[in-house]
Amino acid sequence: MDWREIPSLSALRAFEATARLLSFSKAAAELNVTHAAIAQHVRGLEAEFSESLVVRAGRGIALTHAGERLAARLVAGFGEIANGVQDIRQLGVDRPLTISVTPAFATSWLMPRIGSFWEKHPDITVNISPTYKLVDLAKDNVDMAIRFGDGSWAGCDVEYLTSGDLVVVGHPELINNPNANSMADLVGLTWFFERIYARERRLVVQSEGFDLKSAQVNTLESSDLVFAGVSAKLGVSAITRSLIDHKITSGEFQAVCRLKTDGLGYHIVTRKNFESPSLRTFKKWLHQVA
Repeated sequence: MDWREIPSLSALRAFEATARLLSFSKAAAELNVTHAAIAQHVRGLEAEFSESLVVRAGRGIALTHAGERLAARLVAGFGEIANGVQDIRQLGVDRPLTISVTPAFATSWLMPRIGSFWEKHPDITVNISPTYKLVDLAKDNVDMAIRFGDGSWAGCDVEYLTSGDLVVVGHPELINNPNANSMADLVGLTWFFERIYARERRLVVQSEGFDLKSAQVNTLESSDLVFAGVSAKLGVSAITRSLIDHKITSGEFQAVCRLKTDGLGYHIVTRKNFESPSLRTFKKWLHQVA
């Protein structure tokens, strides 16, 4: 196909609407342009084809034989385009959502809450992919990533979801002081850090004036192991507050003190200007429950 031999699509759309509605004014209203713009497009096509496409008929207009032939082809052609667009849109509606999250967020924040989403939206399938690996949203066909950081991911749409503030927690029986509220109450206890966050969280703890060099520190491979160690009364840890609110509320963990991490938190990361109806619904739900 040589597009140089085809008139502008704007002119063809203007004529198709005119032929279907038999009115310049109605075509202009449908396409949200002026009456003069529609007339100019139609006259331009007539000049290009050296054929009359419409003629006056009383107070309205009628199609010539050439106009009827062109209109029939355009109706069929634009109909095929509309069907193709709808097919692709339906693919986005029908296919499952793929959500990339860190294992800790998946286990401690998302899974305890997502039952309410599935109850309200049983028609939307959500595939949850827990991983620490960075993903290419387009290349890996991922609809959304939920990541911890300051929100500075270039080339993506980023929305703040929930706080990244840390809280130092331990088992109530290990801390053995219901009024503990400072780092001084943790002297002599073992610390657990998840490997991927170990360096940053050690720095945050030490910035509070706590000397980790004199403490027993164990670095574990996953957040699940850290949680298990705390639950087993083996040590304490600094964990993102939003991930363990439910354990603090239930009394399984005792919150000792809060460590503020300015500007950090969990964010929704999606492709730029790319949002299917299912993704929009899931994002709205996330914000409601955060």
